[in-house]
Amino acid sequence: MLTAHVPPLDIDTTEQRLAARLDRQELLNRHKPPAVASFLIEEVVLHRPVGGADVMKRQLQRLLERAATRNVQIRIVPTALGAHSGLNGSMVLLETAEHRNVAYVEAQDTGVVIAEANKVSEFWLRYGMLRSQALNIEESARLIKRVMGEL
Repeated sequence: MLTAHVPPLDIDTTEQRLAARLDRQELLNRHKPPAVASFLIEEVVLHRPVGGADVMKRQLQRLLERAATRNVQIRIVPTALGAHSGLNGSMVLLETAEHRNVAYVEAQDTGVVIAEANKVSEFWLRYGMLRSQALNIEESARLIKRVMGEL
């Protein structure tokens, strides 16, 4: 994904962004207290052949491995759903150790942390709606396995 950036990123920036992504993944490996994460993933992403079939198989296998851990839920939002509140863009919803809710939205190299309670509440409402429309955990895993088998 980083190599698809336009204009192209320099090597140092690419390596820094990759390192940051890998560091964020390590949050899911914490034991005390464990980070709890729930991911809603648009089905179309499972079919986008970024990196080719072998890379996609490894990525999908990684999703299944993460979904099998006790602190991670992965649910797929089916493409057949059509228009939904997630089409306005991705969002990350977080609760701090002090139980304060914040939202983070990112697009085209710009990211914004939103702490205003009314706005954050709207994001949680969207998330709740999307979660109710997504496949359940077992159905999501079956879909991921099916897509892997088609590669």
